[in-house]
Amino acid sequence: MDFDHTTDDLAQFDAVGLAELIRQGDISPVEAVEATIGRIEALDGELNAVIHRQFETALAVATSPDLPDGPFRGVPMLIKDLWSEEAGQPHHCGVQALKDANLTSTIDSNLVRRYREAGFINVGRTNTPELGLVATTEPMAYGPSRNPWNTDYSTGGSSGGSAAAVAAGILPAANASDGGGSIRIPAAMCGLVGLKPSRGRISMGPVKEEWGVSVQHVVCHTMRDCAGILDATAIPFLGDGVVAPDHGRPYSDRVGENVDKLRIGLLAEHTMTGVHPDCADTARRTASLLEELGHDVVDAHPLALDQLEELSWAFNVNWGVGAVLSLEHLGGQLGRPVCEDDVESGTWLLAQMGDGHSATDYAKAQSLMATFRRNMAAWWEEGFDLLVTPTTAQPPPLLGDLTPTEDDPLRASKRSMPYAAFTSPFNTTGQPAISLPMGSSGGLPVGAQIVAAYGREDVLIAVGSQLEDEVRWSENRAPIHA
Repeated sequence: MDFDHTTDDLAQFDAVGLAELIRQGDISPVEAVEATIGRIEALDGELNAVIHRQFETALAVATSPDLPDGPFRGVPMLIKDLWSEEAGQPHHCGVQALKDANLTSTIDSNLVRRYREAGFINVGRTNTPELGLVATTEPMAYGPSRNPWNTDYSTGGSSGGSAAAVAAGILPAANASDGGGSIRIPAAMCGLVGLKPSRGRISMGPVKEEWGVSVQHVVCHTMRDCAGILDATAIPFLGDGVVAPDHGRPYSDRVGENVDKLRIGLLAEHTMTGVHPDCADTARRTASLLEELGHDVVDAHPLALDQLEELSWAFNVNWGVGAVLSLEHLGGQLGRPVCEDDVESGTWLLAQMGDGHSATDYAKAQSLMATFRRNMAAWWEEGFDLLVTPTTAQPPPLLGDLTPTEDDPLRASKRSMPYAAFTSPFNTTGQPAISLPMGSSGGLPVGAQIVAAYGREDVLIAVGSQLEDEVRWSENRAPIHA
């Protein structure tokens, strides 16, 4: 086949398809990387998605005889600039002080090693809010990433740079992480597939731990990319604190398979934040389509989701203490204690609040989160297979709507709440949850979230594949697109 190696043709392929072209010899890894570089140079001035470019290194890897012969050999990848470290490359986490210090990492994160073993070639790092703490990607250190569907609007956060790059067709998939919705929220706002895997599915080492609320995977266009990349990276390392149980591996085999009738609950409202009609309607239409596909769908949900006041307190304690730990880690990288001028006002105040919690507060928060996890698991054990919700309670915000102000440093955190209202409970439970591009609001994408029992990514991938066959969302691309 003949391809234009530099512009639109290759941008239409997902990662699985691009890997197949390379295996067949239709294009080379160098040509794939050069095409991605060309799209970054053509599009990123408008998007501000890729904040660190490692083009020379990527081209060297692409020409090396040592390029691993994994399932994604020669396929370009972008790494979110938050905790996924690569030795010799910048690692700034959206923090001005680390940018000023021109910090580079000295280690490879375990997930970066898995990407390399799979044959991916990293071409750069993507924008993220400072420490990934809010639901929009507008760090003071690097400026806002812009939504390819309308550049006046947010990409979501904290994996907003990755989502913007994939939605614009710069590359098929990009690394993302999720501690309260940070894979699913940008996926919803940018019209992508965003799976948050189960706790312990992906190694978080050597810096982070698997028993926390954060996990990693990718944002992408297709279910087969979501599944295939998970197959390549969900391989534990010695010393991982949690290893999720295997069901239905390989995940790639779940794409396109026949699915037995499932019992599915629907929750389209939220007691604490309210829900925009377009977001609620997206969840309801998704539930209706699942019913048309032969599943048993009922208006039902875990009762624990109606009693979120204590969980909200516990999650905020955990989030604040996590901010304290993050600043201590950054201080170690800088070789001095972090001071107020080093970070944004909201980050500093959140860490100050976290520092004000006692050890007893933290222990109580962990206990409340454990109780919530067990109560939620009981609903699935009682016969339900999936829960459908909106991904976010509100459509994408305008840039600037979720940023802190001098008068209200916590404005970003407070205004992020409707965007994490449906996502963050499942960081607490550790369950897998996926956002699928099932709707729109004012010309901007909104997503439907589907949640499975712990360890059951296989069910999400199978059902997501059913919906993909019906909706064919990957054919609907953003206006700013290669």
